[in-house]
Amino acid sequence: MTTILLTVLGIVIFFAGLLFSIGWHELGHLSTAKLFGVRVPQYMVGFGPTVWSRKKGDTEYGIKAIPLGGYIRMIGMFPPGADGRIEARSTSPWRGMIEDARSAAYEELQPGDETRLFYTRKPWKRVIVMFAGPFMNLILAVAIFGGVMMTIGLNQQTTTVNEVVPCVVAQSENRSCRKSDPASPAKAAGLQKGDRIVAFNGRAVDDWATLSDRIRDTVGPATITVERAGAQQVLQATLIANKVAKKDDQGQPIADQYVNAGYLGFGPGTAVVPLTFVESVDRMGVFIESGVDSLIALPSKVPDLWNAAFNGEERKADSPMGVVGAARVGGEIFGLGLPVESMVGMMLFLIAGFNLSLFLFNMLPLLPLDGGHIAGALWESLRRNLAKVFRRPDPGPFDVAKLMPLAYVVAGIFICFTALVLVADVVNPVRIS
Repeated sequence: MTTILLTVLGIVIFFAGLLFSIGWHELGHLSTAKLFGVRVPQYMVGFGPTVWSRKKGDTEYGIKAIPLGGYIRMIGMFPPGADGRIEARSTSPWRGMIEDARSAAYEELQPGDETRLFYTRKPWKRVIVMFAGPFMNLILAVAIFGGVMMTIGLNQQTTTVNEVVPCVVAQSENRSCRKSDPASPAKAAGLQKGDRIVAFNGRAVDDWATLSDRIRDTVGPATITVERAGAQQVLQATLIANKVAKKDDQGQPIADQYVNAGYLGFGPGTAVVPLTFVESVDRMGVFIESGVDSLIALPSKVPDLWNAAFNGEERKADSPMGVVGAARVGGEIFGLGLPVESMVGMMLFLIAGFNLSLFLFNMLPLLPLDGGHIAGALWESLRRNLAKVFRRPDPGPFDVAKLMPLAYVVAGIFICFTALVLVADVVNPVRIS
């Protein structure tokens, strides 16, 4: 019963973090739009029926029933048509989409709003308004990641020996020891579980990455200084060349890739270790780079998602997750029975990762995403500046409404992908346990 309650608590906390993240995103749009004098009739967190709302000044603030998004409504998102009219009708379905979008942008036009329309603001102001939402998510992600890493810390490999490998086996073989296999250099040197290696060849080491690199660079005799039972001992070892996992630029092993390097033969222990500010900044750079790579790789994940959802194949650990999947992971975190500090750290990381994904996804230069509106404003600025250089007439505002048919196609693709992820999250979820 306790596990079930903790799981439910984890899901509730995740959704609370989700709602805050969405509201924080929309606050970026709202504050900058008001700063530049654009009228904003609505600020809403969620979709569907309104649960609560209150009007203050020009804006109605509220919460809706479905916590899967949010929005603000700005007056005059699109310029009038070429004939100067706000709305017109057409029998063409594509033209109808454009006119419907243009009409919706002027639904609540009131006397005096002529000077408060979004499209009349300078392109750089529109870029700021549209960028402010995703940027708020980036700020939140960086703040959470940095705060957790510098206070709670990250689970990292240490220089403490967790196990001593009994024999020499190439890592590419992935097998147990045989009688014919020689003893590992660590076993021959007398290294024991629980030893903390403090120096290698007389040079102090205090982190696993440094120790690992020095071991890989050494073949032949070496001294290993360990702390055992409160006292230091110096062990003599003879390292050999062995086939070991290749590392990437971040020091992480690459699957199914191997190199010949120095080999000692022990497994490091792990511990939650707080990072310095510089280490945290470096790690956040890794997170952002990984997020960009994951976003680029999304189309390639579709076959695996389909097979996991409908063909019963194993769900891969790096599979994309939606809100339902992330909430399920949030519940699983609280149901694992970990120390409170670890549960809090993992939950905060989950919310921070969600915010980083929101930032990267919304920066795609596609309508209806924020990045699409940013691209439209930048294109308008370029057109107008080129017209000035070549002394041509001002081409006027770029009509983003003309791209609405493409926006509907993009939105359709996103909806289909989201539905596929939802099915996979329900029938074959990613599990962290």
